[in-house]
Amino acid sequence: MNLYRRVIFPQLLDLALSGERIERYRRQLLAHVQGSVLEIGFGTGLNLPCYPEHIRKITGVDPNPGMGSLARRRIASSPIAVDWQVADAQKLPFPSQSFDSVVSTWTLCSIPNVAKALGEIRRVLRAGGKLFFLEHGLSEDPQVQRWQNCLNPIQKVIADGCNLNRDMARLIREAGFRFEQLERFYMADQPKFIGYTYQGIALPDPEGSCGSQGA
Repeated sequence: MNLYRRVIFPQLLDLALSGERIERYRRQLLAHVQGSVLEIGFGTGLNLPCYPEHIRKITGVDPNPGMGSLARRRIASSPIAVDWQVADAQKLPFPSQSFDSVVSTWTLCSIPNVAKALGEIRRVLRAGGKLFFLEHGLSEDPQVQRWQNCLNPIQKVIADGCNLNRDMARLIREAGFRFEQLERFYMADQPKFIGYTYQGIALPDPEGSCGSQGA
């Protein structure tokens, strides 16, 4: 793992995804989380202050151990007990049907095989469990899409594999989920190419089938 990914990128990510405006989106999403919680792409722990009071313990995974220095500081000051692990969402180290809620915020954009990760999420969710997601991705505006496709190779380099042009709704649906809630919007004060946002709650669809190809 190179110096940029391990040391510099965690600091940049923390700065980019901090702030009151983004925190409001986090709180809005996490207000409905219940039961045993798994957060993929735990990052630097920015979601921790946004969980509702009834959540007392979560499991957090991230493939980048460099996130740990910032994450551990937030964990130490949080009333929530966190089982923090270095792990890949494409191969979650948990038995099937382990969690009631899985949380993903600005994470699915950077997983190499996102379909495999969504299949793993579906596997570890208990019956009636839900995926809570807040992700940026492909805009519905063709003009914005052109910019997203053009800038995507640069974005992947500077943002540790992050993609601008993933259709999150399609990917989640094709992985065998159905939407309980789904909102799409441009995040305020963000360039449209990076600010188009998918926010929602999805449940495994008994009639759906998990995809096997990345995007």
